[in-house]
Parts: sequence; C-alpha cells; structure tokens
Amino acid sequence: MIRIWKASFFMFFLGLTTLLFSAGVFLQQTFQYQKTKEGTMKITSTAFENTQLIPPQYTCDGKNINPPLEFSEIPDGTRSFVLIVDDPDAPSGTWVHWILYNLPVESNKIQEDSKPAGIQGKNSFGNFSYGGPCPPSGTHRYFFKLYALDTILSTMDHPDKIMIETAMKNHILAQTELIGLYRRK
Repeated sequence: MIRIWKASFFMFFLGLTTLLFSAGVFLQQTFQYQKTKEGTMKITSTAFENTQLIPPQYTCDGKNINPPLEFSEIPDGTRSFVLIVDDPDAPSGTWVHWILYNLPVESNKIQEDSKPAGIQGKNSFGNFSYGGPCPPSGTHRYFFKLYALDTILSTMDHPDKIMIETAMKNHILAQTELIGLYRRK
C-alpha cells in the first residue's frame, strides 16, 4: 500500500513539475514573441528604398562603401543594436556582408562610408568590415537586419553570424529589415 502511495505521489509530482516547466517556457516564448511582434522599429536608407536597387557605389562595382542607414521608433529598454547584412540568394548559401554588434543606443544612424561605433563581426569574405553586394549572376536580395537588444553582448573573439545570433537569442526586443536589390551589369 505504501509502495503504491509513493509511486502515485512521485507520478503526481513529476506531472506537476512538467506542467509548470511547460507553462513557464510557453509564457517566456509568448512574452518574447509579443515584445518582438509589437515593435514598430524601422531601418531606412537615404540611398535606396525598401526592395529597390542599391546604387553601385555601395557595391563591388563601385567604391564598395557602406550605405547610410537610420534607425527609428526604437523600443524602450533597448541597450544595444545588432546589424546583420546578408544575401540569401548566394549560390553557396547565405552570404554575410556585414555584422555590427553592441552598437550603442545613441547610434540611431550610420553614416555613409563610416566605421560605426560598436564591434564588427566576421563576414563571409573573412573580413571585419562591410563588404558590398557582388552577385555572380542575376538579381540578389540584400537584407539589412536590425535587432534591438535588452542587453550589451559580451565581447567575442572573431564572432560570425551564428555566434552573434546565438548570443542575442532571448534578448531581442524588436527587429526590422530593409531589403536592397542588386544586379551586376
């Protein structure tokens, strides 16, 4: 009889623990989703409109300099930004053109041809800088993805996109993107 009671108590306790853990995970994911979903943060450029062509001066066919970018409607509680620029249309898989992390909240714009405040991550060219669009063929899309974080990320040794995405997981208050197109002549 005591053995049955102990087994029943154990099963009840295990079930209750599982239920509470699942509820906590669900609430955390829902809260994170709502914070991101409700964000109205924007990233824009005076050089090109969303889903329009990127001017050649910002590509390998021109000066290969970064375009000017502006951030607006930044959510309360933002402590830093991450900017990732990548090309999902590259033949070998997503090609990363630029990574900036720990951009200060006061940095609501990046000037053309500048080295912004913050730390540069390693792009797919193997550099710690901006590398402009240079598609081998066809028109490619370039995603300028901005993330507002509730933290300042720890300094990392030669971080790439995967390391940055892992570090910022569960710290994203809002995210937005600007898409530029480019086709070589």
